[in-house]
Amino acid sequence: MNVLFIVADDMRPELGCYGVEDIITPHIDALAKHSTVFMNAYCNIPVSGASRASLLTGVYPSYPSRFVDFDAWADKDCPEAISLPECFKRNGYYVVSNGKVFHNIADNADSWSEAPWRVHPDGYGKDWAEYNKWELWKDDSSARYIHPKTRRGPFCEAADVSDTTYIDGRVAQKTIADLRRLKNMGQPFFLACGFWRPHLPFNAPKRYWALYSRNEIKLADNPFRPEGLPRQVKSSTEIRGYGKFTTTKTEEFQREAKHGYYACVSYIDAQIGLILDELKRLDLAKNTIVVILGDHGWHLGEHGFWGKHNLMNHSTRAPLIVYVPQLKGGKASGVVEFVDIYPTLCDLCNIQAPKGQLQGVSLAPILKNHAKKVKEYAFIQWQGGYDIVSEKYNAAIWLKNDSVVARMIFDREKDAGENKNRADDVSLADELKEMECWIKNKIEISK
Repeated sequence: MNVLFIVADDMRPELGCYGVEDIITPHIDALAKHSTVFMNAYCNIPVSGASRASLLTGVYPSYPSRFVDFDAWADKDCPEAISLPECFKRNGYYVVSNGKVFHNIADNADSWSEAPWRVHPDGYGKDWAEYNKWELWKDDSSARYIHPKTRRGPFCEAADVSDTTYIDGRVAQKTIADLRRLKNMGQPFFLACGFWRPHLPFNAPKRYWALYSRNEIKLADNPFRPEGLPRQVKSSTEIRGYGKFTTTKTEEFQREAKHGYYACVSYIDAQIGLILDELKRLDLAKNTIVVILGDHGWHLGEHGFWGKHNLMNHSTRAPLIVYVPQLKGGKASGVVEFVDIYPTLCDLCNIQAPKGQLQGVSLAPILKNHAKKVKEYAFIQWQGGYDIVSEKYNAAIWLKNDSVVARMIFDREKDAGENKNRADDVSLADELKEMECWIKNKIEISK
């Protein structure tokens, strides 16, 4: 079995196949009909670099030293780990990386059969979003909105250009060319494709913006801070570093920002559609596993938050769609986490996983029977906060010198929007105590 591994940056489960009616994602939705759609999939840390390093090593983050921020490096933070591509390479696969797969292009570069490819190989340092240093903005009018401190351009753009004018269109075309090349190489392949959008800035060709009427886009119905939320839970400040931004509080901003996010998701959906069409044309769909995921979630105005970087559901829940030839599609409600992806792909491809390394479990039983459950909860960390998400609860604690300094618990069945922290509710005392035990046990395991 070949593997086509597709990851999009900051893409939350805002897709038609996840029940979102307002967004236009026909290509992902079409694949989802024949795939397992994991309805409760969670990253293990809500930031790109650390999430990818954890996912691609199958190892949990461990505060404060391993996979804890955007600039995490798998081969430095966990040098003894054999990465997912390296594991497949050692087992006879030809492994290729296009676009943003690991956060840093040099991270685990020797894991791949050839040098990782990006449109701009050097274009993801701290200056990656400096105005047009790396061709992010394509409309001349964007030059009017440069942030005076960060030198970044506007937080969104709708240039009237072709798909390949922006970087992700070129990533898709490189991946299509590689599919043609890999088909005739005489060995199985693991082809990873990483898209930058819908990460900020929300830049996409104008035709994807035109798919939506801005005044008809539904805004978050809970743009207020949850009752009793610990002060440790904050909104990301990332969007404030872009030009044109003024405040998140106006309806004008909220509509423009959500419109931009939707346009970017539709743009990425179109690029994925081109790749999947080529997979079929080459007659590779019959023996290629396809994985589509976002590296973590993203708030779109819920609780007044815009971005990731916290332990709320919108920040940690992400899309995970797995197509396996000959297996039926369907939706799986059991909780899974990103450290499970590595052992799952090893299982499906009959590859021996590295002994003693992987901290997740194979999801193959769920792929074969969508009603199956393989674990009770996902374990997530962020800046000294530790989170357990089960089907019923989202519970977190914050520690200082092993003492609990803050708690939160949301009843996901009664309060799906997470609008009231019930940590002080005596009726949930037993549940919170049990989850604190789970968390402390997981902290020890993850060290």
